[in-house]
Formats: sequence, structure tokens, C-alpha cells
Amino acid sequence: MNRRLSARRQERRLVPRRAAAALLATLGALVAVLLGTATPASAHAALLRTDPADGSVVQTAPQRVVLTFSEGVLLSADSLRVLDPQGVNVAVGTPAHADGKDSGSTATVGLRTGLGNGTYTVAWKAVSQDSHPVAGAFTFSVGAPSKTTVDVSAEAAVGGGAAGTLYGVARYVAYGGFALLVGGCVFLSVCWPQGARLRPMKRLAAGGWVALVAATIALIMLRGPYANGTGLGDAFDLDVIRTQLETRPGAALVSRLLLLAAAAVFLAVLFGSFTEREDPEERADLAWGLGIGGSVVAVGVAATWAMAEHASVGIQRKVAMPVDVVHLVSMAVWLGGLVTLLTALSLPSTAATLERAAVRRFSTIALTAITALVGTGTYQAWRQIGTWRAFTDTSYGRLLLIKIGLVCCLVGTAWFSRRWTRSLGEAVPAAVTAGKAGKAAKVGRQKAREAGQDARAQARRTPRQAVVAAAGGPEAVAGAEGAQEPGQGARGGTDDAADAAAGGAAGAGDSSDAGSGPDAAVERAAGGDPRRAAQLRRQQAVRAAARERKVRDADPARVALRRSVLIEAGIAVVLLTVTTILTGSQPGRAAEEQKNLAKAPAAPGASAPAATAPQQVSLSIPFDTGGAGGKGTASLTLAPPRAGQDAEVHLELADPSGKPIKAPEVRLAFTLPAQHLGPLPAKVSAFTGGHWIATGVRLPLAGTWQLALTVRTSDIDEVTVTRNVQITS
Repeated sequence: MNRRLSARRQERRLVPRRAAAALLATLGALVAVLLGTATPASAHAALLRTDPADGSVVQTAPQRVVLTFSEGVLLSADSLRVLDPQGVNVAVGTPAHADGKDSGSTATVGLRTGLGNGTYTVAWKAVSQDSHPVAGAFTFSVGAPSKTTVDVSAEAAVGGGAAGTLYGVARYVAYGGFALLVGGCVFLSVCWPQGARLRPMKRLAAGGWVALVAATIALIMLRGPYANGTGLGDAFDLDVIRTQLETRPGAALVSRLLLLAAAAVFLAVLFGSFTEREDPEERADLAWGLGIGGSVVAVGVAATWAMAEHASVGIQRKVAMPVDVVHLVSMAVWLGGLVTLLTALSLPSTAATLERAAVRRFSTIALTAITALVGTGTYQAWRQIGTWRAFTDTSYGRLLLIKIGLVCCLVGTAWFSRRWTRSLGEAVPAAVTAGKAGKAAKVGRQKAREAGQDARAQARRTPRQAVVAAAGGPEAVAGAEGAQEPGQGARGGTDDAADAAAGGAAGAGDSSDAGSGPDAAVERAAGGDPRRAAQLRRQQAVRAAARERKVRDADPARVALRRSVLIEAGIAVVLLTVTTILTGSQPGRAAEEQKNLAKAPAAPGASAPAATAPQQVSLSIPFDTGGAGGKGTASLTLAPPRAGQDAEVHLELADPSGKPIKAPEVRLAFTLPAQHLGPLPAKVSAFTGGHWIATGVRLPLAGTWQLALTVRTSDIDEVTVTRNVQITS
């Protein structure tokens, strides 16, 4: 019977743990999917025009090439390569800005004299002012177009691959560590100073610091492979790391490490001198110093993001950067404090000591942080989007809509949390708990005295019954005798005795008599058996944990608050993931400007490509994904099919009866096998049911391109079919 009850208690204890583990596993899988399926960073600096113009034919060889971007770019020694038809680099000197400024929006490089006729390929790569790498290629011809053997497939890897994925993960960890560090410190220093003495709370804030330091070091090491599109081996190349540290993003990361050294001193003071001070005046003076120093460090760390990402480029930069700092700090105070509150409410060792006033103080701080987040986020959305149409026409706008929806869900959940906070009851007073424990100890001692007076009964007892008597007295003996049935194994009897002895030892541990502590009671009950003593101590620990959980869950409002905060924390994990992807996407305003760009005029003396090429290419591609309703035909048109020009692709899927197929996913990519170029993905957007459109599809070279169409009709049914497409110059 006792075994069954013990198993049931154990099962009840495991249920919430399993639920929490399932929730964490689900959130972790969602984060992995979002980060793993994120595409390489979109081009943030758009190429506006080139001289010579893309696809043009000039009669005399130019002396240099000039590229103009939509924003400032950072250049390296290999940012510009001009390759002749045989693939030889004819560029002379080091790429530089045409206007001589380090942050100029142009890039230029000189060319060798005496260039022959033929088609030349310009392969370029740079780093946008918002720290994201961009790359591409275009062609121009001298005299007349010709065949070329140039391979520019390396440019497609910039910002992608394993380095890009790891870089994105490190950025996510950095955001999460910053939130835990700032939010945890604010909660423990302002809302709940007593919590700074508890080891779980210390570990939480220190864990945020460690995560941010580790992520920053990883970002410094991965910066080279991420920006250059090279292998992970360059992450350990000191020359590559040194080169990246000389750039603005590298300087921002180094500044972050220096500020984190100051943050380590802040943590040492917070968890050391601040918690040990007993004098209220000294404690107040130290609190002011911690508040000022911590604020400076938090603002400084947030500024390392603002000075190197979206806020540092575009319109109103002098306003956008301080606003971005406020946005980041508010996010950290809210989300990091939320995780700290959840930890304090969930751990049995801390939940009973968390005062109602501490929760209410955090509720007020969180409301202020949410207000700041909404205000700064609205300004940032206006600045980065520009038009209402960009919300639906750009990937940045769609991600922003998802983020807005998550924030609304988070605010709605926070409203319920505030309701539970208002009805939160005080923790169970320690005096009441101590009084109950004292009464239990008194009863236990009385029973022990009664058991000791009956010497004859004690002489007749078996060793097992003696253990039970030491634990709980005659009633325990009677219970044990009733439970001892014929044929019962010695192991079961030992378990019952150990359980009872653990209870007696716990009661004896509460006694104030000299020499009657918990260890002494356990040793007496175990009769000198080390294995039985260890079993009794485990029983004590289990019962103590059960009492702590009972105290933790005594207030229904506290239990409801913990559940609502858990939901908030889950939404916050997904929100932080979307934010990380959003900061790696091209802002909607820049994407809309790039779409509206007219084709650059040809350079002086240039001629347009011949007009004898077809105006569009039409293909009919049968496919079968293998599942139910997986058969159909894809009708694809590409216009114009010319190298170096922005083309538009229309794709319609229909089943054998001619009805549109609303496939969950459609992907499109182009490869030029002869030049080892590609695959170059084309971004496909749903237009209507069964109709997709890809705009701005630019294929840099003429030739026979291989089109790869991937259609997915269910979670597991997918097929990729290929066709050849002729692209003219």
C-alpha cells in the first residue's frame, strides 16, 4: 500500500516536470526551425547603378569601374574583381570609395590598360553599414559580347552557409543573454533585493552574463567567414579576425566585451557587498551607486547594437540610435525580469520567500517598459517600413507583422498576470510553519517516551519493529505489525521502516533538545546500518521538498500567476527569435526603393543589347509529388530572358482538371552549370490561389540556365523538377 502511495506521489511530482520539459522542447524546436530555415541576410545596401552599366557594350575600354549603393558600404582588399573572358583579374590597385570617404556609398577600382574586346564580369562584395554582408556580379562588354569562363559562385555564399547559420544563432544567444543580465539585475536590485542572496537567482543573472560574453566572442570569430563567405576555418585565422576588428561592427563587439568586464564588477558588488550590508544608510548609498553604474553599462552594451545595425543607417540616424537603445533596454528589463520572476515563482526553495510587494513592483516596472517598447517600436517601424504596402510586399514587413502579433499576445497575457498580481496573497508566514513543526516535534517526543516505557514489548520486537518504534512510537509499531503479512519480503519491510524512520527523524530534527538533531535521529533509527541511514536521509529530503511545494502552491493566485508568466516567457522566446531574424533582413523601405529603381543608363559610348532576343520564355512543367492531389502542371513565364536585367517570373499550378493548386510551398532557383554559378534562389510570393510571382530576378550571364522548381503539396510530399532556360545577352 505504501509503495503504491509513494509511486502516486512520485507520479504527481513528475507531471509538472514533464509538462515543463515538453514546453521547453517545443519552444526549442520552434527556435531551431525559425533559425535553421532563415535565409542568408538580405542585401541591405542595394546596388543602384554601375559605370559601365550592367549588360552594356562600350566601344572603348574604361579606365575604372564605379558602383553606387543605396547606403554606405565597408570595403576590403578583395571587394572588387574585374575578370576578363578567361577569368583573369584585370583590376589594378585596391578598391576604394570614389569620394574618398570611409563610409561612402560608392566603390571603385582601376583597370589595366589595353583591355581587349569581350565580356567582362565584375564580382563585388562589401559590408553594409548595418553590419550585414552584400555581394553580387554584373557584366559589361568591350567592342562586342563574347563567351566567358568566369565562375562567381563564391559570391552567392556571402552571408550564408554554416557560418551564416552559426552567426545567427550567436546573435540570438547574445540578445537572450543581454535580456537575462539586465532584467535579472533590475529585478533583484529594485524589486526583490532579498532574492540576491539566493543561489538560483545569482546563477540566473550570472548565466546571462556568461551567455553574452560567449556569444560576443563567437561573433568576433565568425565575423570573417560570415562577411567573406568562406569556410569555418577562417574563424581561427588571427589575420582574418584582426581585419574584422578594424571595421565598425568589429569595434562594436570589442567595446561590448570591455563593457561586460565592467558588468562583471557590477555583479560582484550586487551579490557581495550589497547583500551583506545591514546598515540601511550604507545599503541605500550603495544602491544609488549600483543604479547609476548599472544603467551606464546597460545603455553602453545596448549602444553596441545601435551603432552597428539598422539604426545606424537610413533616415534620422541621430534620433534612431538613441531610440534603439531605449528599445533594447526596455526589452531586456521586461523579458529578462519575466524569466527571473518565473524562476522565483517556480522553484520551491524561493517561491515561499517571494513577497507580494516584489511582484507588484516588477508589474509597475514592466508596464513602463512595455510603454517604452510600444513607443520606440512604432517609430522604428515607420522608419524602416516607410509605406503601408511594404508590410505585405516585403519579407521585413511580414516579419514585422508577426512580431506585432506576438507583442499583442504578450501584452494580453501580461494583463492577466497583472490581475493575478492584484489578488496575490502573502506567503505563508514562517512563524506559522515553525509553530506547526514544533507541535509535530512535541507529539513525536511524547510517542517516543511512551514507546521507551514499554520495555517488555520492546524486547519482543523484531529489529524492523524497533526501527519503526524509534521513528513514530507505538502507533507506528501497530501499523507496522498490521502491514507485516505472511510472505512479505524483507525488502518491502525495510522500505516501510525507512519511510517511517524518515518521518521520525524529521520530527526529531525540529526538536530543540541538545544532541537530538536530524542526523542523530537518523542514526538511531537506522541502528548503525549506513545503507538504511542513506535511505532515511533521502526520505527526509523528499518530505522536505514536498513541504516546500505545498507552501509554494498554498496561494491559488500565486499558482495562476506562475502559469500566466510561463506563457509570457514562452511567447517571449518566439518573439526574440523573430526579432533576431528581423534584424538580419533588409528593411522594407530599402526593399521598396530597390524595386522602384529604374535601370541605370548606359555609360557614354555604350550601346544597348540587341533587340532580337525573345521577349519572354514560357514553360509547361508536369510534376508529381507522390501524395494525394500531388499531380499537376506548372505554367511558367519569364520576361525578359536577358542577362543583367530584372526579370519577372509568373508561375501557375493546376491539377489535371485545370483547377488551381494551392501548394503550401513553392521554391525557384537558377543555376548556370557551364560557369559553376548558382544556385541563385528567386524569391517567390503568392499572388492569388495557385499563382505565384517572383520579381527582380536578375541572371548576370547569358547562357543555358537550369531552372529548378520545387513544389510541396503536404508536410511530406515534395518534388523538384528541372528545365533549361536560354538567357540571352
